[in-house]
This record gives sequence, C-alpha cells and structure tokens, in this order.
Amino acid sequence: MGSFGDINRVNTNVQALDAQYALNRVNRDLELSRNKQVTGKQINKSEDDAAGYSIATKLKSRVAGLEQSLQNIADAKSILNIVESSFDTIMDSLIEMKSLATQASNETMSHSDRALIGDQIEAIGLDINETANQTVYQDKELLNGTGYTGSLDLTFQTGERAEDTITASINAVNTSELFFGSGRVFSAGTMFGATTLPVDITAHGIAIFSGGGVVAGMAIYTSQATAGSQGIFNIDDSATQADFNKFIEVVDIAIDRFAENFKSLGITQSSLSQRENIVFKSIISNESAKSSIMDTDFAKEHSESIRLQILQQTATSALAQANNGPQSVLGFI
Repeated sequence: MGSFGDINRVNTNVQALDAQYALNRVNRDLELSRNKQVTGKQINKSEDDAAGYSIATKLKSRVAGLEQSLQNIADAKSILNIVESSFDTIMDSLIEMKSLATQASNETMSHSDRALIGDQIEAIGLDINETANQTVYQDKELLNGTGYTGSLDLTFQTGERAEDTITASINAVNTSELFFGSGRVFSAGTMFGATTLPVDITAHGIAIFSGGGVVAGMAIYTSQATAGSQGIFNIDDSATQADFNKFIEVVDIAIDRFAENFKSLGITQSSLSQRENIVFKSIISNESAKSSIMDTDFAKEHSESIRLQILQQTATSALAQANNGPQSVLGFI
C-alpha cells in the first residue's frame, strides 16, 4: 500500500502497483464467480474447499451405489414376477388336475372315459414340468430344480453397503418336487437287496417307484427315474373310481403345499418394495446433502458477480488515475 508522498516519486509508481494488485484480485474473484455460474458448482476442484470436496465425493459414491441398488431391486422384482406368473400357471394346472380327478371318481364314468381323463392328467403333469423348464431369467433356471436341491436361494444386493441384501428362497415345482420326496407327499423308497422297490403309500393308495414297475393293484403312480429328476404321471387304463378318489387327496396335499410358495414369494416381494422406497428416499437425502455442499447458489453468486464487476471498474479507474499521477510533478520543473 502506497504511503503519503509516493506521488512525488516517478521512478516507481507505488499507487499504480496498489491499483494493479487490487484489480488482479478482483479479476481473479470475478473469474471464480463466473466459473461457479457456468459449471453450477461452487466447488470445482479440491483447492476451492478441501474438506467440502472430500465429503461431497463420499456422498457421490453413496448415491452411485444407491442408484445401482435401485436398479438391482427392479431386476429382482422382475425375476419374482416371472416366478409368480409360472406359479399361477402351475396352480391352474393343479386345480384342473383335481377337477379331472374329481370327475373320474364319479361312478357315472365308464372305463374308456376314465382312460381319457387319465391321459389328460398325464399331459397336465408334463405341462407342469415344461412350465418349470421354461421359467428362466438370464440363463438361470428358476423352478425345475437344475443345479440345486429343494429350493433355489437368490441373494439380491439392495443397498450400497455389503450387508444390504435380501434373499429369496424359490422351491422347485416340477411334478417330482410337488408329488414326491421327503417333506412333501411321499417318503423315500425302501430297499430290498439291491432292488429299489415301489413305496406303497397306504394313506393315499398311490404307488411311487424309482425304476422297476408298478405295484399290483395300484393304477395311478408317479415315476422318478433318479433322485432330483422330474417325475412323470402314469395312469393305467384300468384305473378305477377308487383310484381317482384317492388321487384327489394327493392333489389336495400338493395344492396346499404349493400354496405356501405364494406366501413366501409375496413376503419377499413386499420386502423388496419397502427396500425400494427406502433406497429412493436415501438417494434424495444424499443428493440434497451433496447439493448443499457442491452446488452454486445462483442468487447469491449473481449478486457477488455484480459487486465484483463494480469493483473491477473502480480498480480500473484507480489504475488509470495512478498512471496519470506522476505527470503532476512536471509542474515542479
């Protein structure tokens, strides 16, 4: 800053240097202000605000993770919607199977009529297996039991933290799983020497076997060549009214057990919907926090820009006057 009497010295124009320094500082601040308005950010590099830049970067990382989690949840709901659609189809098949068995258990039906109904039930069993085979998402078979035993566990990443997951357990629903196997309608086979014999389910009067043939007197059975494979219904043309009557009980049990799948699926879908809302609100909150740190307040910055433009004009005028000041000493000559 120049002192009194500096104007009397012409070799060094101190007042001009002061004015130039002030003008340079105003120009720098004006450039920063204009840059904030152009980019829409009040922090464009770490030197503008090191702490704020670090915090905002972490918030940006969280938002990116949450946004991807939101997409993951949408994909998960798509998978479960596919499963639910197949569940509906299979349940309709089971209901139709019960209706046919009920029809065949009526004494008004002839043997030839029951034979035709038996063919229909066999076809429905194949349709159930085919529905399970065709329930696929991104080459992942969801319902036919391929690559897993009992149920398929799908873990969905529903948040930006490692522990933010939801697991859906989807049971295989081919005819083998619905009508055969431990914990469902029938128990495992019995062994006699090296031969696997059919299992006589006395409660239902149905014969289930792994290889071999049919137990005498049992006209309706489900075959399962190897453990974990899809079962196939076989209904002999000699099936009687009593056979079909007992088969109704088997279908009822399969329907009751299969209905549990809808409950489990619905709970998972509800959890995903709730997590979707939480993630969406988290995105808004984190974006708001990041915005308060990074984004430009245009009203404030515009006012600051006008103030700096006025100072720029003032500093320019002061510099011009300071440059003309040394000429006044010529009056001493």
